Amino acid sequence: MPKRTRTLPPLALSAALLGLFAAAQPAHAATATRHHGAVPLRIATYNIHAGSGMDEVFDLDRQAAALRALDADVIGLQEVDVHWGARSQGLDVARELAGRLGMRVSFAPIYSLDPATAGGPRREFGVAVLSRYPIRAAVNHEITRLSTQDPHPEPAPAPGFGEVTLKVRGVPVQVFVTHLDYRPDPAVRAAQISDTRRIMADERRAVPGARQILLGDFNAPPSAPELAPLWGELRDAGPAEGGTYPAAAPVRRIDYVAVGAGVRVRSATVPAEATASDHRPVVAEVSVRR
Repeated sequence: MPKRTRTLPPLALSAALLGLFAAAQPAHAATATRHHGAVPLRIATYNIHAGSGMDEVFDLDRQAAALRALDADVIGLQEVDVHWGARSQGLDVARELAGRLGMRVSFAPIYSLDPATAGGPRREFGVAVLSRYPIRAAVNHEITRLSTQDPHPEPAPAPGFGEVTLKVRGVPVQVFVTHLDYRPDPAVRAAQISDTRRIMADERRAVPGARQILLGDFNAPPSAPELAPLWGELRDAGPAEGGTYPAAAPVRRIDYVAVGAGVRVRSATVPAEATASDHRPVVAEVSVRR
């Protein structure tokens, strides 16, 4: 069963606390709500390659700078190490980046392995969401996976499909972050898309009126047949032109911002950043209908 952690607001808040909550929201969101009845969001997705760039050098200062330059309200991250090992200096990369950016974080491990030494932290690898908005709830869903930790893997349900619920100026927004199978055979990706659609439909029914955003590295181009069922329910907000992989000289776009009903896409770009990871990020300006 997926693990659920929930953060619920108190039943009553003083006027002072309400003022603090409003101040915590991005200023442009408050202005847009007053004037247009819709909230703008700048959202991004970025496969951070465990903190290393195209040069395979681990450099969190460089990666934090690249993320900061996106100026996004919400960022979905893939290939995130948490005490994984030497390649990321044993750090909790999710919390390190959140701290440097002054954002909230929710981490959803794909793998959670025993400590390398007794008494140490668990070695984890997965996906994460960084948010300027408070995270009201978080879930780590299971989807079909072929484990990279098993020499003879078989498709099986496994965690690592992260979801957070944000309250954006009164609008519930469900943000999902995923990393689909990388193998040439599309069969596992097709199963993962089926799982994704089922989970998102269930979560949408659980919170009527919620807006949904899916962020991730799909390891397939927009025209891939295995992705086609997804586009019947979500809109690919990515730019028509501009690849994301490999970062130095991209030949295809495999990283996505996808949005559901009630979320309008205003623009999307692939920033030219090509050193902080082996992928380039995707950034989209959207507005969330109240």
